[in-house]
Amino acid sequence: MNASELLTNLTRQGVEIQLNNDKLNIRSTKGVLTPEIRAELTARKAEIMTLLRQQEIETASVCSFSNGLSLQTIGCLISGSHQQSVLDFKPPIINPKSMAQKLTVTFKPLPKGYDKKQIIQFREELENTLQKHGVNVISWQQATKDFRYEFTVPIFKWKKSITSRVVKIGVDAVIDVERHYSYLRKVGIFFVEKIYEVYSRLAKQQLSVSRIAQLSSWAEEHAAKYIEDPTNTQVIVLTKFNKKLTHPEIPYTSKIKIGLNTLVRTFSEIVLGVSSQQISILNMNLSDSTYPREEIDKFVLNSLIPKVFVPIFPLPLSRFQIGEYDPNTSSYAAQLVKLGNELAATGLFPPGSKLSQVIKRKSHRDIVNVIVNGRTGVSYGFVAYAEAPQYYGAVEIHADEWANLYSVEGFGVDEVRQNEFGRRYVRLQVGGQDFYKQIPDIWLVSSRSGANKTDLDLKTDVLRVGLKEKLYLQLPHGTDLETADIKPSYDIYVMLAIALAAALYTPKLIQNGAPIVHFHGYPASDWLLPNEYCVGVNNPSVPCGTYESGVFNFLGISSLAQRAEHISLISLIEPDHGTNVISHDLQHLVNRLKAGCETKLIELGGKHFTSLKNLD
Repeated sequence: MNASELLTNLTRQGVEIQLNNDKLNIRSTKGVLTPEIRAELTARKAEIMTLLRQQEIETASVCSFSNGLSLQTIGCLISGSHQQSVLDFKPPIINPKSMAQKLTVTFKPLPKGYDKKQIIQFREELENTLQKHGVNVISWQQATKDFRYEFTVPIFKWKKSITSRVVKIGVDAVIDVERHYSYLRKVGIFFVEKIYEVYSRLAKQQLSVSRIAQLSSWAEEHAAKYIEDPTNTQVIVLTKFNKKLTHPEIPYTSKIKIGLNTLVRTFSEIVLGVSSQQISILNMNLSDSTYPREEIDKFVLNSLIPKVFVPIFPLPLSRFQIGEYDPNTSSYAAQLVKLGNELAATGLFPPGSKLSQVIKRKSHRDIVNVIVNGRTGVSYGFVAYAEAPQYYGAVEIHADEWANLYSVEGFGVDEVRQNEFGRRYVRLQVGGQDFYKQIPDIWLVSSRSGANKTDLDLKTDVLRVGLKEKLYLQLPHGTDLETADIKPSYDIYVMLAIALAAALYTPKLIQNGAPIVHFHGYPASDWLLPNEYCVGVNNPSVPCGTYESGVFNFLGISSLAQRAEHISLISLIEPDHGTNVISHDLQHLVNRLKAGCETKLIELGGKHFTSLKNLD
């Protein structure tokens, strides 16, 4: 193999290779670097170093777009991860071609007698296109291994075992087709589910995802049944194109029910609808994006690969330092409740769906409950209110003062430094000039996951989130985590990234605090007034709940600061997801969103997305 193939194969196996002047720093788990591979690395050292330098040039072009800050620094800043060492911290990857080279997928063999010709043809095109863009596509035999699970039936103490093949850890996605069961098979599924219900009630501890799937899926043939690590291996199902799900005139509230039922019916994270002319893509964001079949390259690179590379996964509570606050004494919490109430008339925040109402089978509910970190419902959109940034000492310093500051572990000394009091400063480039600004403490209040955004309870629904050297989560005073269904929003990274970028690049926008909303739709280009801007429409469609999506929002604000001085509102577009809007004033934001909805220039779903493409 050549140097590029060697580097790609090692990257897929988790080997990290970095340049250090004229040396290669290599980090690998035990057993991966065999004597033969080490010899190959030595023989091709010069070629590998050339490839890595080329990658650094590509990264530098992104850094210039982000106005002097590397992706690693942006990732550290918005995720509160700067205490990790440079080698341990993994910077965000936002280039779909780079994402593709780190992915491994497999195709589950077609069912016997499967005769959907359009889907079979698309399946072949999809495999070829994935390989074309650098995805490692392996056979089902390579992707799976024998697995034997032993368990004891409670009360009777019967020891039983199940033997099957499972998809190995390290496979990012399994691509399957929708399978339809006969009446007899459905009867078998019914009885197996009843057995599982009894077993789960008698079991003394919570079962893992893989054990639930093994116990409850004897009669089924869905791909999720064969996944060893369901939290990191996504299931993608190919099925018939659903015109109801993609039709622009069907209300979004109807699409929610159709979309959730489609995901549950296929028991998958991503569903691709296929017709002779179109492709649709559906995940938990419930977007209704479609592509012409002839644009399969664009579809795979900009939409499918980012979703596979960055699964939707909520931030666990373990990422935060947990504390309490009194919402009754927070003016921002009161403003947030008011914001939600004011926006009720827009219809931008449809009521969430309880998983128990959508997912009928207990085994499926238990699996989803484990994967989504104990969440019992799904909601669409968020409302948040960024507090005024907190500074200690000089907000901005001169170049000579910057020269006397100290380095900060985890950051490049040319990007971030700190003074003797531990306050960090960052070097920014705006309009071709260098500025040295303090990194403020960022705090915001947001609606909890699953809350009714337009009828928030001040005492139970409003959480306070902080970003300093790490992440903080403050719950309403007296909250009992053992009994309360309180989880932070999936979009915490996005909220924090928007607030921090605004503080650094557009400080007037946030100096007195700023309302931020997210809805699963888009404004039309005609909606924007002078001093209102839109960015991000051409970004890869990474899902919510990731710091990659936070990075794109940060980059959007930083790039906007280069071409606009007076900003009253920013629409940050997340393709296949929706729109984040930040403004300097609550009433201004409410009035603008109400006006957009009344004139049909803002709607849920993807109706207005195309009109924005010429603005970015």
